[in-house]
Amino acid sequence: MSSLPISQTILPAAAWTTAAATCALTYDQRFFRRKKLTTGAGWPFIADFESTVSLNHGDGLQLSDGTFVEVIAAPEYLLQVTGPDMLRLAWHIGNRHTPCQIEAGRLLIQNDPVIGHMLEHLGATLTEVVEPFTPEGGAYGHGRTHAHAHGHTTHVHAD
Repeated sequence: MSSLPISQTILPAAAWTTAAATCALTYDQRFFRRKKLTTGAGWPFIADFESTVSLNHGDGLQLSDGTFVEVIAAPEYLLQVTGPDMLRLAWHIGNRHTPCQIEAGRLLIQNDPVIGHMLEHLGATLTEVVEPFTPEGGAYGHGRTHAHAHGHTTHVHAD
């Protein structure tokens, strides 16, 4: 049995205010059910949920000792997508269910050579960047772009 603090409660960014530490995770690392995590200060804890969760940048994990750890989107290798027909490029990215961060004048996607090759053939200019990745949520504004059920009862949504 672990003596590490355990988190079984997620609070969205707007539902809490003060964190004792941060935990930087990439987009893929923010999708799990149970995982040992380490804060930026170097102290470990266990995150253990009833079902798989998708953590967002700014979410708070409440530990069993009452402290909060803020989830931070860690920098990762991405492709910056620009081009003369951004709507068409965005459509093709979405049509392939590829997570995409949408910003004025650019799109960010994970560094996938196959998707990158397709986008170049559609006239996109691709630039490799290293940045935090916070793609758009699914159809209902949260979670991943594929089906994602919130099966546990300790996930609190702000109203």
